[in-house]
Amino acid sequence: MIEELKDYLSLIQPPDKKAMETARLRWAHVAKPLNSLGVLEDDIVKIAGIRKDAHVSLHKRGLLILCADNGIVEEGVTQTGMEVTAVVTENMTKGNSSVCIMAKRAGVDVYPVDMGVARDLVSGSRYPLLNRKIAYGTKNFRKTKAMTRNEAVQAIKTGIELMGELSENGYDLVATGEMGIGNTTTSSAAASLLLKQDPEKLTGRGAGLNDAGLKQKRNVIREAVAEYGPGCQDEVDILSAVGGFDLAGLTGVFLGGAIYRIPVLLDGFISAVAALAAERIYPGCRDFMIASHVSAEPAGHILLEELGLPPLIQAGMCLGEGTGAVAAIPLLDMAADVYGTMSSFEDIEIEAYKPMEDQL
Repeated sequence: MIEELKDYLSLIQPPDKKAMETARLRWAHVAKPLNSLGVLEDDIVKIAGIRKDAHVSLHKRGLLILCADNGIVEEGVTQTGMEVTAVVTENMTKGNSSVCIMAKRAGVDVYPVDMGVARDLVSGSRYPLLNRKIAYGTKNFRKTKAMTRNEAVQAIKTGIELMGELSENGYDLVATGEMGIGNTTTSSAAASLLLKQDPEKLTGRGAGLNDAGLKQKRNVIREAVAEYGPGCQDEVDILSAVGGFDLAGLTGVFLGGAIYRIPVLLDGFISAVAALAAERIYPGCRDFMIASHVSAEPAGHILLEELGLPPLIQAGMCLGEGTGAVAAIPLLDMAADVYGTMSSFEDIEIEAYKPMEDQL
């Protein structure tokens, strides 16, 4: 167990088996073919176990969007400049971004969080900006480590504490999002170190790099993996070497989901890297996670397979901000409605479906 986090991690208890068994029994009695809602049924059972209650409620849900800048942008690995992070983050506080519009439709409260944007921000009036700034962006990891170990730990603890605040405010479900120019580069580098796989296999175009930009991005990541890999003793070392404040903060959010027993929805590639870091820090943490969709980034499938989390949506999305996570919430709402309100076989006086032999 990582020493700096042990006071938090010692609070984690596994999902409640009795609640999960009750939830599975309820699904078996719902008047429809067995297992016919697939992953949706499994996720409702998972939520019951997380909440220790077979009565599944998803009424209050929030989206944490962790925003931060990344020094690696100096190396020409992005299509746009670092200044875009601040502009988009401020627009989120005004409700003027893709995920904010989607969240309004899905009934999700939005919390933009400044984890390390490169300038001070002005909050709009639609969604409150949570100022948790650790520094004005990370350093360029081609020249030096992105952050100190203490900064990485601080970011992780900040994510955990954000989940504690949402728990105190009664949230039933939390979606993850991020904003930070250059964070597909930091995430690809972290993924390469976590998975011990070639950056060539894991690194995509992010927000629209051309061939030359993609080649530069892969070269920068390959150099970093060779430079820092041998010295990384644990996941905090990996995040401090090549990560971002948003990525480390999201790692804390996933750990916080396990600590405070709130199901956390992965978004896409970046949040999946954070989820894997959390799972490596505390094996079993994935039991508190739900995968929303498969990112179009090359590592999207690989990370979910490593985590053992089947996604709800396959739509080729790669926008970020939490858009995939928010898009999955109405699906969970519908599944929860079927689970909670549909008649049983007994109610309608017909014989229940029986499991096929290969399901016994």
